[in-house]
Amino acid sequence: MHLDIPSGDFAGYIFDLDGTLIDTMPLHYRAWDRAMRDSGLPHALDEDLFYKLGGIPTRRVAELFAEHYGLQLDPDEVFHIKEAYFTEMQKHAQLIEPVVKFARQKHPTHPLAIASGGPRKIVERSLEVTGLAPLFRAVVTADDVKHGKPSPDMFLLAARLLGVDPRQCLVFEDAEPGIKGALAAGMQVVRVPSRT
Repeated sequence: MHLDIPSGDFAGYIFDLDGTLIDTMPLHYRAWDRAMRDSGLPHALDEDLFYKLGGIPTRRVAELFAEHYGLQLDPDEVFHIKEAYFTEMQKHAQLIEPVVKFARQKHPTHPLAIASGGPRKIVERSLEVTGLAPLFRAVVTADDVKHGKPSPDMFLLAARLLGVDPRQCLVFEDAEPGIKGALAAGMQVVRVPSRT
């Protein structure tokens, strides 16, 4: 995997989690597929649609899937079903080594943050089971902001928690909503290929 990292030194680094530091997107897809079938979807969930919604908070994804497929469902109920399925699979997630290596290199000298569209409980568990938690001074999740990605709110909060000017932050992201949010926050972005 090649990462196109801009030259120059940044004051802080912000990382998405799923599909950026940890290869969990296939597991999230399987969990969503099962949850949506439990909720009345008569066929496999469209994988391209799933990947287009990367980084968007889970409850909102449930609403978007319901709208797309014309299903009547309770987004909170689907959220809990999906997260339960994902929790079962979480231990099988693999690290995305080039991104993790970069984070480990920067950790001793720069503040690092997570900005993830996942719920706090799941994000923190992912960081713990992979051993990545000690790298990050701040963890921002969908539970911490009113507007998730593609809004810039998550990234601006992460910069504030790090005590860094947003324009001096470099963001690592794999999905379009997150990339848009980071750019809207005035940050430069490294695009991490999530579907190799």
